[in-house]
Amino acid sequence: MSSRVFQRTTVDGVETAYLTSGEGEPLVLLHGGEGHRGQFDTFRPWLGDGIRAISYDQRDTGDTRNGPEPYDLARLADDCANLVQALGHERVHVLGASFGGMIAMQLALRHPGRIASLILAGTTPSLAMTESVTDRIATLQPGEHTQFILDLVLTPEGQAADPELVADLRRALRSRPADADARRAAAAHGHDCTARLAEITAPTLVLHGADDLVIRPTVAEFMAARIPGARLEILPHTRHGVTFEARRHAAALVRDFVLGHPVA
Repeated sequence: MSSRVFQRTTVDGVETAYLTSGEGEPLVLLHGGEGHRGQFDTFRPWLGDGIRAISYDQRDTGDTRNGPEPYDLARLADDCANLVQALGHERVHVLGASFGGMIAMQLALRHPGRIASLILAGTTPSLAMTESVTDRIATLQPGEHTQFILDLVLTPEGQAADPELVADLRRALRSRPADADARRAAAAHGHDCTARLAEITAPTLVLHGADDLVIRPTVAEFMAARIPGARLEILPHTRHGVTFEARRHAAALVRDFVLGHPVA
């Protein structure tokens, strides 16, 4: 795989920072609520040859620059579609993890012609179907916050056995100013596309951790049963960090799925 390339482009007035690596089938990687474009740094090498991986900082994240105006998941989905067009792609594969998976669902519903295949990793079609951690996070001190997220994303066994993985996850977490956090949280407020899952026409792979404490595996089963033709893979010994602790297994599944549904 070729080295990573960091670039910027302006999309609909938003200066967007993105990374690309590899050549081949274009795969957009949508990071989670606590992450940034670097969330997939340890995942993308396992995708192998034949895939061009693209990750970018969403609004109020990392090196992307946007104004103080509020936005919703539909706006974030449109941002992704506009970025895809700016990069010269008619259609792409999309992997959305957690918060990024919510954006990916909106993207598939709003811009179906742009999606060659859809991978939903550790995500939900409705916030009502998640375990509430927001109130708990609000009471934590900065040091406690990081460990709390680590425990949600990685199993205790994974943390103990792989210190490098823990370090990778710490680097993937991105703090934000309070106003940016508020805009991100407001964007997801009321997220519920359960009634529209049957409208998703893209070939879909649902990946989920068997031990996810944030979004239970039954939610993944619910999505896969309602998206026409969706394939479900429950990854053992995995919590919310599907692309971290299960990165090798998940990347192999994603690679096969993407190459099995070529853009052309």
